[in-house]
Amino acid sequence: MTAPRTIHFTLNGAAVAATVMPHQSLVELLRERFDLFGARESCGQGLCGCCTVLVDGRAVSSCLYLAAFVDGAGVTTVEHLAADGDLDPVQEAFIETGAFQCGFCTPGFVLMTKQLLDEIPDPSDDDIRHYLSGNLCRCGAYPEIVAAVKLAARRQRGA
Repeated sequence: MTAPRTIHFTLNGAAVAATVMPHQSLVELLRERFDLFGARESCGQGLCGCCTVLVDGRAVSSCLYLAAFVDGAGVTTVEHLAADGDLDPVQEAFIETGAFQCGFCTPGFVLMTKQLLDEIPDPSDDDIRHYLSGNLCRCGAYPEIVAAVKLAARRQRGA
């Protein structure tokens, strides 16, 4: 039997500690220990993007990412994007364009969009489609999602 270990990391800007089992996934830790439900396990195989969170600014599939790996890291979830009750520009763009239907996949798309715009401030449609190809929307809101990314990009560039 493997022993639990205590990890220390920054979660949404706050220093936290947690005792985790070696096999525990990050999505399990976030949901069970910290009551952060934005990341959702859907496929359990890292194929759908519903469990996306940012670890040190990089998107990861938290259903596959072991919680122990965030020891010393910074984790950002979708819950952290709205500061002082104000939505992040990406969140606002998703709402304004109707880039969701059921909303199950939306947190993952929003976080991937944040990373995309950090790397490519003025993405083409092909950039957007390629970058978000690891996120699945079963409702089929893809045209609206592309529109949301373009709107958020324009606003972040001040255009």
